[in-house]
Amino acid sequence: MTTARPLKAPATGTAERTAPVGVIRVLTSDDPALVDDHGRLLTERYGFPTVSRCIPGQPDGIHDDATHRTAEPKIVALARELAAEGVGTIVISCAADPALDETRAAVRVPVVGAGSAAAAVALGLGRRIGVLGIRTEAPPAVAALLGNRLAGSARPEGVRGTRDLRTPEGTEAAVAAAAGLVERGADTLLLACTGLTSIGVRSRLEAALGVPVVDPVLAAGLVAAYRRTA
Repeated sequence: MTTARPLKAPATGTAERTAPVGVIRVLTSDDPALVDDHGRLLTERYGFPTVSRCIPGQPDGIHDDATHRTAEPKIVALARELAAEGVGTIVISCAADPALDETRAAVRVPVVGAGSAAAAVALGLGRRIGVLGIRTEAPPAVAALLGNRLAGSARPEGVRGTRDLRTPEGTEAAVAAAAGLVERGADTLLLACTGLTSIGVRSRLEAALGVPVVDPVLAAGLVAAYRRTA
């Protein structure tokens, strides 16, 4: 699904740094506003134009090993389309970093994974990182980067996928799970699901818990913005 205007030929060199950023959503939706909410956030925060598209056939996104595997070839195919149409950078807007290495091998533009970007930012902010996501364990890409600075991980009670987050109960459960991570010693929180970006919970957690909270979409945008000025 497309939420932006057609693009030109592949961007290279200076054009690569001024071309739109392609945002790949792993949650399938026919709602243009939902598909574009991460791209819109990046444009508002960092000022660069974005093109947002979602992979097909996954209305529940990525929430377990099976949906992760199913999504990977779709992500690579969509990245090829976006690169061919002229984006200068690609953001995989999923904290599990699905198909990150494969996508980087498939296209000639920089590819940023939201999970690894968030882990890098979190390491710059704290010593003990608590990971809040929709699975009990931290995504492997995030855990590998955090190493022994991973203080623990948690899943909000009753939440099994991103749809569950978009309810009042899901939001309250996310706040409670984050509080538990801080009680266990986390001095920084990492949101390991971009669905948590969509519900806008970061500012609430920081106000309630008094620790930095790293949003994976904003972290990916930060890396993309750095690349555009390199």
